[in-house]
Amino acid sequence: MRAVVARVLSASVTVDGSVVGEIKEPGLLVLLGITGTDTIAQADTMARKLHELRILRDEQSCATTGAPLLVVSQFTLYGDTRKGRRPSWTQAARPEIAEPLVDAVVAALRTRGAHVETGRFRAAMTVASENDGPFTVIVEV
Repeated sequence: MRAVVARVLSASVTVDGSVVGEIKEPGLLVLLGITGTDTIAQADTMARKLHELRILRDEQSCATTGAPLLVVSQFTLYGDTRKGRRPSWTQAARPEIAEPLVDAVVAALRTRGAHVETGRFRAAMTVASENDGPFTVIVEV
């Protein structure tokens, strides 16, 4: 399981011209990729790491500040570009495996008390963000 996490001042996801997820205050934009071997235990670990990740201003986390997270499924994080000019998607989980695990990360974050907005799985999404810093890290479990 892999996430690209950006500290943002605001972020939103639009599908078919309608905003489906939005944070209007400083928080984290999380692009989340799943592989076919990922598990529910990894989803719980990822949620904990994201919630407690100290990359907000003054080394704070969403857990300490109550900052929101916008979680967007992103299978392309597992695109393999080592060979040729076209990415291979063989490491990315099939939708029937990935969607429940993305949902599990979101549910685990909410169980921890986090305010979480989401994109829409398998939709053509437009993601907008106002990066803060910019400050972006990769989190893997």
